[in-house]
Amino acid sequence: MNSPLPYLDPALPVSERVADLIGRMTLPEKVGQMLQLSGMDGVDHLVRELHVGSILHTSPERIDEANALVSQTRLGIPLLVAEDCIHGHSFWKGATIYPTQLGMAATWDPELVERVARATAVEVAATGIHWTFSPVLCITRDLRWGRVSETFGEDPFLIGELASAMVRGYQGEGLTDPTAILATAKHFAGYSETQGGRDASEADLSRRKLRSWFLPPFERVAREGCRSFMLGYQSIDGVPITVNDWLLNDVLRGEWGYTGTLVTDWDNVGRMVWEQLVCADYTEAAAKAVRAGNDVVMTTPQFFEGALQAVAEGTLDEAEIDAAVRRVLTLKFELGLFENPRHPDPERQAAVVGSAAHAELNLEVARRSLVLLRNDGTLPLDGGYTAGADGRAVAGDGAAPRTVALIGPSIDDPHTQLGDWAGASGQTDWLLPDGHPREMTETVLDGFRAVAPEGWTVTHAKGAEILTVGPDPEGEFFPDGQPRPDVVIPAEPDEALIAEAVAAAEAADHVVAVVGDRIELVGESRSTATLELVGAQVALLDALAATGKPLVVVLLSSKPLVLPPSALNAAAVVYAFNPGMRGGRALAELLLGLIEPTGRLPLSFARHAGQQPTYYNQVRGQHGTRYADLTQSPAFAFGEGLSYTTVEYRDLEVLTPVLEADDTVRARVTLANTGERPALETVQIYVSDTVTSVTWAAKELKGYRQVRLAPGQTTTVALELAAADCTLVDAAGNRVVEPGAFELLVGPSSRDEALLRAGFAIKG
Repeated sequence: MNSPLPYLDPALPVSERVADLIGRMTLPEKVGQMLQLSGMDGVDHLVRELHVGSILHTSPERIDEANALVSQTRLGIPLLVAEDCIHGHSFWKGATIYPTQLGMAATWDPELVERVARATAVEVAATGIHWTFSPVLCITRDLRWGRVSETFGEDPFLIGELASAMVRGYQGEGLTDPTAILATAKHFAGYSETQGGRDASEADLSRRKLRSWFLPPFERVAREGCRSFMLGYQSIDGVPITVNDWLLNDVLRGEWGYTGTLVTDWDNVGRMVWEQLVCADYTEAAAKAVRAGNDVVMTTPQFFEGALQAVAEGTLDEAEIDAAVRRVLTLKFELGLFENPRHPDPERQAAVVGSAAHAELNLEVARRSLVLLRNDGTLPLDGGYTAGADGRAVAGDGAAPRTVALIGPSIDDPHTQLGDWAGASGQTDWLLPDGHPREMTETVLDGFRAVAPEGWTVTHAKGAEILTVGPDPEGEFFPDGQPRPDVVIPAEPDEALIAEAVAAAEAADHVVAVVGDRIELVGESRSTATLELVGAQVALLDALAATGKPLVVVLLSSKPLVLPPSALNAAAVVYAFNPGMRGGRALAELLLGLIEPTGRLPLSFARHAGQQPTYYNQVRGQHGTRYADLTQSPAFAFGEGLSYTTVEYRDLEVLTPVLEADDTVRARVTLANTGERPALETVQIYVSDTVTSVTWAAKELKGYRQVRLAPGQTTTVALELAAADCTLVDAAGNRVVEPGAFELLVGPSSRDEALLRAGFAIKG
């Protein structure tokens, strides 16, 4: 019997198998391994002529076709199949779609987020996909940016906690686990520091600012083993991230010792030629991209000829291509794809995709993601109900049947509930126009019909339109051939729709208005100039408020919006950040008091778009504390969220008032639930360095604990914080602990007036 070729021998070390395979490859085969191309328009050309190492945005049928084609190639190098599985298996019919990343962030629960990523990986792996472009570690800065819903919010510490959990969930017990998929930390780095909220604009960031806030979450997941990084579209100091030697080599591969795989974002290499105009042609762009350390070039097919030409001209050494190919092949061998290519498994799909267990997890996350922002006692409705065996609310003896009027354009809109990167959001074509099966998504209307007490009447009226769309006046396509999205045309108030809604409200005992945004206002290249409710929604809310009926406003949207007085002064306000397939049921349960509100804001809400940016950890040092015409205080602050009870904080005490830089700050605080319902309280720990050698944030989140409190319960909570975490970045760009006085700030949110304070000192 002939011995297998060394690269096909699983008994050999991975490094030996990689070296043997590279030695057998032609230059075109090597360049092809660096290419990742979309399979939406077919895969034959990609495999046979371009020798692609990876495909993405490929329909289930074409994944099978591509794998069959690869088996016929000279070396049989398996494909890496990738997809944007962002908050569930985004574009697989029947998959579980969870709340968006911003919705998950409102849970403040890493363990729950890890479970979501693990369940997602199980579904994704069964469909023959090995790689997800998630999680997003960008820091929300300007709420007008179209990709806010993809982030974990505005705080680097919280982002690091949740992103690390998501990476652990995706990658499981290691790449040999057949349910593991490759996680991707994106967008490295500073992509969200936009100008005017515009997507992919120049990020005006100093290296110190990057090190202070934008890089720490990435450093954490790099050191914890996230296997790939995606590079942002933007440039810093005039240098596109794709070829930014300082970020990619000095910091990521140098200081952090990162050995994982770097993938460009969509056509980053091409954009250097046709949009950023920093390269004369694709030959120059390919050479620069390879020399900078990129391993996988996403959706720039011209890279193939460009790289070959660069080698022929001597502007690129084949050994530099070998270094990238070595990292790509190492991933494939470590995943075990040469022995088991992990092709789609229909039997496994039937067992796990959209499973009942995942649907239960989805409901749990949706419940935890909802944030109660205002409540005058109207919620829970009628003081609250208990759940019967069938999940339906059960009224107490003698309770009269009620009528609840559900009003607004979002009461029965499954697409808004799912948000971006989900079926009908437009990035792929094989689930359009309907998206995921309608019966899998429980809208707010569905939820109330399912759980309202027997005998209740649930009426509904749309009341307002949000928008229509029209063609972009600049043309149908971008310069690279990608279609331009339609532009939004806000809807005008319709007197008949408003009159119908007002009549429904006046005839009801309870009025719930569900308003927000739509998928046309969300995503890449869909930043917004304003943050107000679009279309006729403000007119609708004003009309409902004028009825005098207690008004509950549910905001169902991708990001914080500026609310009109009719919403800000409503009896209650609940925010739902695209709460996923089970979100409508979770909202109905919350309003009826079947569950407790536990969500906390992962970012701040503006009162006006002109306040941007509104994040809580602002650097000290500006003239005044307000605008001449408006406060700088946010409408709702980072960390805020109400319960159906009241939790009092008192007696904060630091037990270690003076300590060394390698010691632990120990403190305690007393919490008392003074109400009649249970609470899950998120105790937030902030630190303020009182005098610093450089300007620094007034306060920073450094930890938190979630504490369950029964009605009437009082408990003392122990708090710990490493003194080594009380850092800043000095003028030389070094992260250090400066000796001196600090304040520990503990409370239910980032608002100064909500925080207890106690001092401590770190010795030099």
